[in-house]
Amino acid sequence: MNFAQLRFDGTATGPLESIRVIDLSRLMAGNMLSLQLGDFGADVIKVEPPEGDPLRDWKEDGHSFFWKAYGRNKRSICLNLREAAQMDVLLKLIDTADVFIENFRPGTLEKMGLAPETLLERNPRLVVVRISGFGQTGPYAHLPGFGTIVEAMSGFADRTGFPDREPVLPPLALADMIAGVYGASATMTALYARDVRGGRGQVIDVSLLESMFSVLGPEAGIFAKTGKIKQRVGSASNTASPRNVYRCADGGYVALSGSTQTVARRIFEIIGRPDMNDDPRFASNSDRVKHRDLVDGAISGWFSTRTRDAALAEMRASGATVGPVYNIGDAMEDAHFQEREIVVALEDEEFGDMPMHNVLPRLSGTPGGFRRPAPGLNEHGAELLAELGFDGEFRRVA
Repeated sequence: MNFAQLRFDGTATGPLESIRVIDLSRLMAGNMLSLQLGDFGADVIKVEPPEGDPLRDWKEDGHSFFWKAYGRNKRSICLNLREAAQMDVLLKLIDTADVFIENFRPGTLEKMGLAPETLLERNPRLVVVRISGFGQTGPYAHLPGFGTIVEAMSGFADRTGFPDREPVLPPLALADMIAGVYGASATMTALYARDVRGGRGQVIDVSLLESMFSVLGPEAGIFAKTGKIKQRVGSASNTASPRNVYRCADGGYVALSGSTQTVARRIFEIIGRPDMNDDPRFASNSDRVKHRDLVDGAISGWFSTRTRDAALAEMRASGATVGPVYNIGDAMEDAHFQEREIVVALEDEEFGDMPMHNVLPRLSGTPGGFRRPAPGLNEHGAELLAELGFDGEFRRVA
C-alpha cells in the first residue's frame, strides 16, 4: 500500500495555535471534537483520571488503535479530581484555557464544584462545551446516554436494515462522530463571537440525541403533515429511485444512484431498457419510488451478467453515478485514496508507522497538520505542572 509517510513536527503551527483546549471528556464524542481543534493547531490538553481515558482500552489484538487515531495532537496529564491539590491544578488549567470540554452526566460538573457559572466567573472568555446523551435539560437529561442508545431513540436504527429483519444499529460510533463534528463547529462559532464580535465566553449544550436526529432530515415534517412513517428498505431509498446495492456476476457489489431525472433516464438506456423511459410507472422520481421493486429488478438483471469491473466501466463511460462497495482493504489499495492521501502513515513508536485518516477538511491557506502522536498516559504531566507553576506533588511553587 502506497501511503504518504509522514513524521510528526513538534515545531509546526496551525491557525488555532493560540487556542488552548482542556478536554475532560471520555471516549468518542469529546475526543472527536478536540481532535478537530488539535489537528488545526490548538493546544489540546487531555485531563485523564489515573486509569486513563477509557478510549485507551478500546483495543484490537491488544493495541490501542482508537487512541492512536483520536489522541493525536494532544498532551496528557493525569489528575485525581477527588484530591484538592489536583483539582487546584485543573482550575489553574481552566484559568488559562479558551475551551473546556466535558461529557459527564448532567449535574456531575456542578457536584464537582465546576458549574459553568463558576467557571465563567473565573474565566469570562471560556467556552464551555457540555456533551451528553440527551442534553442538559428535559426528562431524560439524567439518564446515561451512550451513542448506541440515541442511535436507537433518534429513529435512525428504525430506518436502517431490511423490512423483514430487526432494526440495525451502526457498527461504529456514529452518533459520537456526528456530535463531535457539531461540537467543533459550535466551538468555532463561539470563539468567533467572542474574538471578532466582541462577545464573552458561553456554554454549548451538545446532545448526542439531537445530533443524531438531525440526520433524519425532513422526516418530522413528513410525519406531521402526511402521517407517514418511512419504513426500512435495506440499501434502497424511500426518497429516490434507482438507488441500491447490486450484485455482479463475480460476486462483487456496486452502489448506484439515479437521484436526478437525467441520470435515471441514462441508466435505463445503459441497461438496454429505453422503454422504461416511456413507461408512466417510471416517468418521475416519485413514480419510480412507488415501483422501486420493478426498477431494481431490471437493474439487478443487468448487473448479474457482468463482472464488477466491467459493469463499473460501462456505467461510468455513459455518465451513470456508480461506485464499488469497498471494504477497508479495497479502499486502502485504491489509487484515488492514495493520490489524495486520504490515509497517511504517521511515525509510530510501536509499529514504525501507523496508517490513519488525514487531517480534514483541507484548507488551502491555513492547513492542519501533525505535531505530536497520541500521548502516553500522563506523558506531559510534569511538563504541564511546571508550566502552571506546580511541582511534582501538585504544590504551587510559583
